[in-house]
Amino acid sequence: MMQWRRMEAVVLLVLLGQLASALDVPLDLSQPPTITHQSPKDYIIDPRESIVIHCEAKGNPHPSFLWTRNGTHFDTDEDPNVTMKPHSGTLVVDISREKAEHYEAVYQCTARNKHGTAVSNNIVVRQSRSPLWSKERIKPIVVHEGMSLVLPCRPPAGLPPPIIFWMDNNFQKLPQSSRVSQSLNGDLYFSNVLVEDSRNDYICYARFPHTQTIQQKQPITVKVINLDALNDTMAAFYNDTDLFSDDPLEERKPTFLIPSGPSSSKMVLRGQVLELECIAEGLPTPEISWSKRSSVLPVERTSFPHYQKTLRIVNVSQSDEGEYRCTAKNRLGSAQHAIHVTVRAAPYWLAGPPRNLVLAPRENGVLTCRAGGTPKPAITWTVNGVPIENAPKDESRKVEGDSIIFTEVQTDSSAVYQCNVSNDYGYLLSNAFVNVLSESPRVLTPSNKVYQVIKNHQALMDCASFGSPVPKITWFKESRSSTLDGDPYVVHDNGTLGIHVAQVRHSGKYTCVAQNFFGNYENHVYLEVKEPTRILKQPEYKVVQRGRSVVFECRVKHDPSLVPSTTWLKDKEELPEDKRLTVESDSLTIADVTEDDAGVYTCIANTTLDRDSASAELTVVEATPTPAVAYEQPDAPTDLELTDLKKRSVQLTWTPGDEHSSPIQKFLIQYQDSLHHRGHWHNLTEVPGTKTTAHLKLSPYIHYTFRVLALNAVGFSRPSAPSRMYRTEPAAPDENPTGVHGFGTEPDNLVISWKPLSGLQSNGPGLHYRVMWRRKKVESDWTSVTVSNYTQFVVSGTPTFVPYELKVQAINDHGAGPEPDVAHGYSGEDLPLTAPQNVRYEVQNSTLAEVRWDPVPPREMRGILKGYKVYYRREHALHKHNPHHVEEHVLTFSGNRSHGLLPGLRPFSRYAFNVRAFNGRGEGPASSTHRFETPEGVPGAPSFLMVTDPNPDSFTLEWSPPHERNGHVLGYTLKYQPVNNSNEVGPVMEMALAPNETSLTLLNLKYNTRYKFYLNARTGSGEGPAISQEAVIIMDEARPVSPFGNLSSSVGEEGALISWEYWGSEKNVYVEYIVENSDGEDEWQKEFVNGSQNVVLKNLKGGLSYRVRVVASGHRDQPLHHSEELLVKFPAVASRQVDIATQGWFIGLMCAIALLILILLIICFIQRNKGGKYPVKEKEDAHTDPEFQPMKEDDCTFGEYSDNEDHKPLKGSRTPSNGTVKRDDSDDSLVDYGEGEDGQFNEDGSFIGQYSGKSVSRDTGEGPERSEAPSPINAMNSLNSFV
Repeated sequence: MMQWRRMEAVVLLVLLGQLASALDVPLDLSQPPTITHQSPKDYIIDPRESIVIHCEAKGNPHPSFLWTRNGTHFDTDEDPNVTMKPHSGTLVVDISREKAEHYEAVYQCTARNKHGTAVSNNIVVRQSRSPLWSKERIKPIVVHEGMSLVLPCRPPAGLPPPIIFWMDNNFQKLPQSSRVSQSLNGDLYFSNVLVEDSRNDYICYARFPHTQTIQQKQPITVKVINLDALNDTMAAFYNDTDLFSDDPLEERKPTFLIPSGPSSSKMVLRGQVLELECIAEGLPTPEISWSKRSSVLPVERTSFPHYQKTLRIVNVSQSDEGEYRCTAKNRLGSAQHAIHVTVRAAPYWLAGPPRNLVLAPRENGVLTCRAGGTPKPAITWTVNGVPIENAPKDESRKVEGDSIIFTEVQTDSSAVYQCNVSNDYGYLLSNAFVNVLSESPRVLTPSNKVYQVIKNHQALMDCASFGSPVPKITWFKESRSSTLDGDPYVVHDNGTLGIHVAQVRHSGKYTCVAQNFFGNYENHVYLEVKEPTRILKQPEYKVVQRGRSVVFECRVKHDPSLVPSTTWLKDKEELPEDKRLTVESDSLTIADVTEDDAGVYTCIANTTLDRDSASAELTVVEATPTPAVAYEQPDAPTDLELTDLKKRSVQLTWTPGDEHSSPIQKFLIQYQDSLHHRGHWHNLTEVPGTKTTAHLKLSPYIHYTFRVLALNAVGFSRPSAPSRMYRTEPAAPDENPTGVHGFGTEPDNLVISWKPLSGLQSNGPGLHYRVMWRRKKVESDWTSVTVSNYTQFVVSGTPTFVPYELKVQAINDHGAGPEPDVAHGYSGEDLPLTAPQNVRYEVQNSTLAEVRWDPVPPREMRGILKGYKVYYRREHALHKHNPHHVEEHVLTFSGNRSHGLLPGLRPFSRYAFNVRAFNGRGEGPASSTHRFETPEGVPGAPSFLMVTDPNPDSFTLEWSPPHERNGHVLGYTLKYQPVNNSNEVGPVMEMALAPNETSLTLLNLKYNTRYKFYLNARTGSGEGPAISQEAVIIMDEARPVSPFGNLSSSVGEEGALISWEYWGSEKNVYVEYIVENSDGEDEWQKEFVNGSQNVVLKNLKGGLSYRVRVVASGHRDQPLHHSEELLVKFPAVASRQVDIATQGWFIGLMCAIALLILILLIICFIQRNKGGKYPVKEKEDAHTDPEFQPMKEDDCTFGEYSDNEDHKPLKGSRTPSNGTVKRDDSDDSLVDYGEGEDGQFNEDGSFIGQYSGKSVSRDTGEGPERSEAPSPINAMNSLNSFV
C-alpha cells in the first residue's frame, strides 16, 4: 500500500514539476542564481581584439561571480589585463600588452548567492590562426592530353579550418565541371585534361573566415601536350617519320582517383552533415551516381554538389547508417566503390534539460535529466557545483538514476543542481534550481489586455500566474454566475482559457482568479470577435489583345473596426515597377498590354488578424487585323456634375466623348482656384479610362472649378467645359510646419527654423506661426512668440549649448492647428573650456607611438564633441650628424576617443606633442607639451656607391654614410657576386666593414668579368636597405671590354633591322650610323632604343652602305662603350612609274623637252668656244642652282665635270686632327661640289675644280658608279635645276 502511494506521489510530482517549470520566478522574490548567457563551449577569438568571455546570471540576491582557469581558481584582480564587468561575470581581457595565446585555456564561471551556486559550461578559449603558406618552388607540370591530373592545394592548418577556392591571376574563379572539380580537401581534380587546360595561373586560395584574411599559394603552371601536334613537329626534323601513333587519344574506362580501393568507411555524428566523395578519371569523362544498399536516400535532406561527385546529407540521424555506393560510368565501362557509414551521437536531450522547481515547504517534486547518445552517455549530478555524493546530506532528496526525487522539502532545501551527461563525443551540462518559497498568488498577464480574433477561429486568453504553492486558476465571464469549465471553454494547465470556435456572442469581459493557500488574485481581460475578411468580387479570367487595357476587380468586405490593405501579385511575386500598372483599392488596371503581362494575378486582402486571396489568369493574344482606321484624339468629356457635396470632398461625374477608334487610357482632372490663382489650372488626380466618376478630396478655403481631359494613344483631348464653382469653407490649419530645427549660430543664441505651409495648406486667411521653446530637463513654462512671413526666429541671451524643446504651431483667422510635435535642439556652441588631462604616451617602436588622454568632461566641452587633435613635431634627431629641424603635424581623431596612434615617426628622434579637444565651434586649449624619444631604427641606404680606379684585377669602391642614419651606425656590410653574359649570378661574397670606412679596394678579381655590389649600413636595430652598383673588370687600361655582342642586321622594306645582345649596366643605349666613306664633316646619326635590343633604321637611302654601331653611355665622367662596327648595304628601291608613254599629251611634252635640250647644247658649245676656263663668278651665274648637273656630250645625259689639275689646300685653312670636317646644318656645302674628296681653291680664292652635281655619298672605287635610267621625272628635275 505504501509502495503504491509512493508511485502515485512520484507521478503527481512529475506533473507538478512540468507545471511549475513553465513559469519564471519574478525577480523581486528570493531565488538561486540562473545563468542567462555564456560564451560557447568552443570559443575561437580574434587575436586582434580584446577577449570577451561572457557569463551573465540573475538571482535574488544578485549573484557574485568566480572563475576557474584550467581547473584552478583564476584571480582576476591579480591580472592587470583582465577586468570583470560591473554586476556581471563577463571577463574582458585587454591583449594590447599581452599576446592572446597567453590566455588560451579552459574557463568556467560560477555564479552564487546565499540560495545556491550555478556553473557554466567549460569554455575552451582558443585564438584563431591564419598562418602563411609555406614557401615552395612549384615546378611546371607537363601532362599528355587526355590523362588525369590532380593539382594539390594543401593549405596551412588554421583555426577554424580555411575555405578553399581556386582562381586565376585576375581573381576570377576557375571554371569547374563534371570533368574538372574541387575535392572536399581543396585539391583540384581533372578526370582528363584538354589542351585548353594549359595555363600558368592555377592559384589555390585559402580564406580564413574568423580573421577575414586570404592566403595565396604559388601559381601552378600546367602544360598539356597534344600528341598529334608533337608528332607533326617532330616529323619535320626526321623526314616526316611518325614518332607517335596517329590514332586518336586512347579512351579508357573509369577508375577512382579518390577514395582508393574497393571500399572505405566513414563515421559521422548525429545532427551533423554527412559528406561522401567519389572522383573518377577516365575518357570520356565518367558520370557519377549514388545509391544506398537496402534503402533509399532521404530526398528532402540529400543533395549532390560538385557535379554529383559529392553526396551530402544534412541533419544526420541513426537511420542514415549503412552502406553507400558510388558508381562511375562511361561508354567503356564502370567502376564502383562502397562506403560504410557509421552514425554516432554526442549526448542530446530527450525531453529538454531539467526544469527549475518552485516548491512550497513540505511539497514534493522531481528533477529529471533524460538524454540519449551513442554510446549511451553517463549521468552525474552535482549540487551547487559539488558532486552530490560529497554535498551536505539532505533527507528530502533521493537520487534514482536520471532523476532526483524530493519529498517534503524544507526552506533550507533551496539549491542549484547540475546534471552532466557525457560520452566519447561530448557532454551536456544543465543547471536547475529547487527554490522553496511560501508566496501568495500573483497574475503576470497585463490587466485589461484586449484579445482580438476572427469569427470561427480559436481564441486563447492568457492568465500567467505565479505563487507557491502553485495557484489554481478559475475563469469567469461578465457577472461571474458560474465558472467557465465546460463546452465551449477549455482551461489549459498553464491557466490559459481557450475557445475552439469563437463567435460574436463570446465577446466581452473575462476574469481569471489565481488562488492558493496564502490568498488569491484576479485579473481582467477582454475578447473581441471580428467578422472575417472576404473578397466579394473576385478577379476573373481575361483574354485581351496586345496593346489594349485590362482591369481586374477585387472588392473586399471586412470588419468595420479593421483597416484592410490590398496587395497584388503576378505569378506569386511582387508586381514589377511599371507605370502601365495602376493599383487602386478595388482594382488593378494594366494599360498597353504586352506578351510579358500574361500570367496569374492574385489579389490579397490583409488585415491585422486575417487575410483572403483570389487569383485569375491573363492571356494575351495578337490583335485581329482590321482595316486601316484613322486614329484621332478623343473628344472632350461633357456633362460635368458635382454630387455628394461635403466640407472636404465632392463627387465628380462626366460623360466621355468619342474615342475615335483609340480606347481612352485615363482621365485627367484639373482644378482652378478662383480665390487665390484665377486663370491657373492645376492637376488634381487621374482615374483609369474605364471610370467616369471620381471622389475628390478638397482643402478648405478654396473656390474650386473642375474640368476633365481624356487621353488615348494619340494624345489628350481638349478640356471639357468647366464645372460649376464649389466653395469650401475656411477652417483652422490641419497641419503644422515640418522640419523644425534648433541650432545656434553664436554661443548665446538659439535659431528656430521650420518649413512654412503653402497657401493650399493654410486653410484660411491670416496665416501666422506661434513659436514656442523652453529649456529641456528644467521645470519651466513655454515661452512663445507669434511671427508672420518668416521661416526662422532667433532667441537671444541663451546659455551656451543647452538642450531646448521646440514647437511651431500654424494659426489662421479661424483657429490654431493641431498640437505640434516637440522637436529638440541646442543653443550655440562655444570653444571647449579645458584641455584633455592626464596626457601620457607609450612608444611602440621606432616609428610608432601611442598617445592617451582623459576625455574633456561634457559640461566643459560646451558643444558637441567632434574629436581630438594631436599636434606633434619632430624637434631634432638624436644623432650628432643630423641637423636641428622642426616638422609640424596634426592628427585628428573623430568622436569620443581617449587614445590614438602617431604613425610614420622618424627613428632616433625627439618629438613634442600636445592634445586639444574640438567641437563644432573650434578647438579648445592645448594640453601641456610632452616629449618623447623614439628608439633606433634601421638606417637608410648609403648616400652613394661608386666604382673608381678599375684595374685588370681590382676595383676601388667609394661610398658615403646614409642621409637617414636613424641611430648609431655600427658598420657596413658589403656583398658582391659575378654576373655572366646571361645575367646569371654567381656565388655571393660578403664583408663586414667598420663604421668609419668610406672606401675599399677589392683585389684578385677576375678580369673581363662583370660584378654586382650591394652595400648597406647597420645600427643596433638591424641592417638597412642596400644600394647596388655594377662594374666590369677591364682586360687592359687602354681599352675597356665592350658590353655588346652578337651584332647583326637584316634589310627589309621598312628599313634595316639591327639586333644585338647587351649586358652592361648603363641604361642610356642608342644606335649610331653614318654613310660609309663619308666626309670628315659628317656626323654619326643617332637612333634611341628605349631599353630594347633591336631597332629598325628607317631613314636610310637606297643604294648606299652605312657603318652602324651600338653605344652605351653612363655618367658624364664615364667613357662611352661602343660595339664593333657593322657594314649595312641598303639596296636601291625601284621607282614606281605609271606607263604613260602611249599617251598623246606625254609625246607632245617630250618633244618640247627635246627642243629645249637642243637649245641648251648650242649655248654650251658657244660658251666653251669662248676660251676654256672662265671665272667662278661666270660659272655661278650660269649655274644658279647647286643641284644642276652638266650634260655629257656623248649620250646627252647629265654627268660630272672633271679636270686634271692638282688639288691644293686653301692657304690658312686647318684640318681637324682626326681628318674629318664637321658639316653644318646646310646641305649646300662647297665640299659637295668639288672633284675628288674635297673642292680646291686657287691662291686668289677662285674655285679651280669644275662644278659637279651634289652627291649624297661617294664610293671607295670598288665598283661602278651608280646611274639611273632616264625617265620623265628625272628629266623634269634636271630642267628645274637648270632653270
